[in-house]
Amino acid sequence: MSPLDINLADLIARLDEELPDANELARISEARLRAQTLSDLGDQLIDHYVSKAKQTGASWTEIGDAIGVSKQAAQQRHTPAAFERFTHLNRHSIVLAQEAARTYKHDSIGTEHLLLGLLGEPRGLAYAVLVAKTESEQRIRDAIEEVLPPAGEKALRGHIAFRPESKDVIEQARRASADLGHDWVGTEHMLLGLIRAEESPAARILHNLGFTSDELHEAVETEIAKRPAVGGE
Repeated sequence: MSPLDINLADLIARLDEELPDANELARISEARLRAQTLSDLGDQLIDHYVSKAKQTGASWTEIGDAIGVSKQAAQQRHTPAAFERFTHLNRHSIVLAQEAARTYKHDSIGTEHLLLGLLGEPRGLAYAVLVAKTESEQRIRDAIEEVLPPAGEKALRGHIAFRPESKDVIEQARRASADLGHDWVGTEHMLLGLIRAEESPAARILHNLGFTSDELHEAVETEIAKRPAVGGE
């Protein structure tokens, strides 16, 4: 058993189960996409502990030695960036958003993909708020499906860029965190960021599902009060 309780046999079995009618070439393509997601998660895991090491006073030379690269390579790759204060659950939701865009063969990550990412992380506070209101995860997924662009013809390799409105959501999430006096940016702040980007597809989905900005803000504060350790998630 691996430290993450994931092994090759499980990954193969799940892919085969989810794509029972696919030929081997199609399964190769899907396996590559899933490998990219695992790689992204691995990078985030390293970033998390690099940040912890920097907080304890470790130098970039020491961090580079621990990773097995030069000081310059470690600093270039792991210098805190846009998602420095994002919780691991929120970072995972962003990886899931990228995976959703890749699955639909879209060439950029939209706010609708970010919303799908939040739904893919049921441990997150945003998921609890969304499902408590709608009483159905599937209802939300159906609403997203209605506004998703048509699937593309060719899956993209490597990094998929954020659309401008998605970048705005990420900035709004940081502001929502600051407004609440928090030192972390969690899935709950991402959800607030989505509805604050009023012209975005995700904001329209949330409004159509019956959410308002004020109500969502209140629901997030109520849920945070139930989870005093949420900042560590």
